[in-house]
Amino acid sequence: MKAWRMKAWLSIVTVLVVASLTNFTGEARAESQTPNGDRDREALQRIANPPLGLPAVPFPSANPPSVEKILLGRKLFFDPRLSANGTMSCGTCHLPEQGFTVTGRARSIGHGGVELRRNAPTVLNAAYLQSVFLDGRRDSLEAQALDPLISPEEMANSSLSAVLDTIRGARDYDGLFEKAFGGGPTTERLAQAISTYERTLLAANSPFDRWYYGGQQDAIGDSAKQGFELFTGRANCATCHTVHQSHALFTDNQFHDDGTGWRRTRGPAATRAQFAQLLLVGNAPHRPADLGRFEVSRDVGQMFWYRTPSLRNVALTAPYMHDGSFKTLRDVVDYYNKGGFSWYGIDPRIKRLELTRNEKAALVAFLESLTADAVPQ
Repeated sequence: MKAWRMKAWLSIVTVLVVASLTNFTGEARAESQTPNGDRDREALQRIANPPLGLPAVPFPSANPPSVEKILLGRKLFFDPRLSANGTMSCGTCHLPEQGFTVTGRARSIGHGGVELRRNAPTVLNAAYLQSVFLDGRRDSLEAQALDPLISPEEMANSSLSAVLDTIRGARDYDGLFEKAFGGGPTTERLAQAISTYERTLLAANSPFDRWYYGGQQDAIGDSAKQGFELFTGRANCATCHTVHQSHALFTDNQFHDDGTGWRRTRGPAATRAQFAQLLLVGNAPHRPADLGRFEVSRDVGQMFWYRTPSLRNVALTAPYMHDGSFKTLRDVVDYYNKGGFSWYGIDPRIKRLELTRNEKAALVAFLESLTADAVPQ
C-alpha cells in the first residue's frame, strides 16, 4: 500500500475510534455528526422545507436559523460539562436513539440520582409548541432552554453565569459563538443556539403522511386506515390530537385533565378547591408530586391539566402519559376505552368507547403509522 494511502487509512481509523470512545460527550457528538457542516446545512434546509405532513416552521424574528447556530446548538445540547457535576446534558433525558426522550423508564433520573416528576417529552417537532413543558410554564423554546440548566433536580448549576463561565473556559468553544452571533457567549445567545438546534428536529413523512397527504394508497394497511377512521370519529381522539387538511401536528397545544393526575395522587376525598387550599398552605396529608397546569396558573380549575402531547413518532417514545404510567400504546388505548380514571375533574370528552379487540388493534396500528421516515437521520 502506498504511503499516502496508508496515512489516509490510518487517519480514518483514528477518527472512527476517537468518535466511538467519546460518543457521549457533547464535543464528540457535535463534531462527529457534522462532517464539513453537511448535516447542519441539511438541518437548515429542513426548517425551510419541512417534511410532508408538517406546516411551516415558526421562529422568532430575533433568532433566525443559521448553519452556525445549529452546529453550536447541537454541541451545547449534548455537552455534559454544562451541568454542575459534569454528567448531564440536555441529551441525557432526550436521547436521539430513543426518539429524543428516555424509553424504559417512567421518569428520567436527574442530578444526584433523583427521579424527576415527569416523563421526558420528545423534542421531535418541538418547533411547533406554543407553550413549553407539560404545564406550559414557558412560552418559547428560547425560554425553556435555560430552565434545566439551573434546576436543582436537573443540571443543578448555581446560576446561568456559572454555565457561561464553563463555556468560556472550554477551548473547543473558542470562536463558535462569534461565528453564530457576532459576539461571545451570553445567556440570550446560549438559549438561541440550543433552541435553533431543537427547531431542526423535524420528523414527519410517515407512512400515514404518504397515504393521507401524499395519496399513496398502499403506504399503510387496512387496519391503520380503520384506526384513523376511529381516531377521527367514534374514538374522539382528534378533538385534542388535531388533524388538518394540509398538515397534522396531532396536538391542539392546549391543556386537559385526562384523569391520570388524580389517578396518581389518590388524594383526599375533597372538592378540588379544598384540595388546592390544603396544598397551598402545605398541610395536605398526601401531597401529590405533580399538579400540572395549576402550579403555573394557580387556577383551581386547571388542577391536573397537562399539555396535549403530539402523537407523531409516538411508537418510539414509550412509556406514556405525563408520568410515564403506561408502558405500551395498547395500555393507553385500553385506558381511554374504559373512559379514563373517573373523577369529576376529568375532561368531559373522555368517555367509555366500547371498542372491540380488533378496533383497539386498529387504533394501535394507526398510531404506529405515525413514525417518520427520517428518524435515524
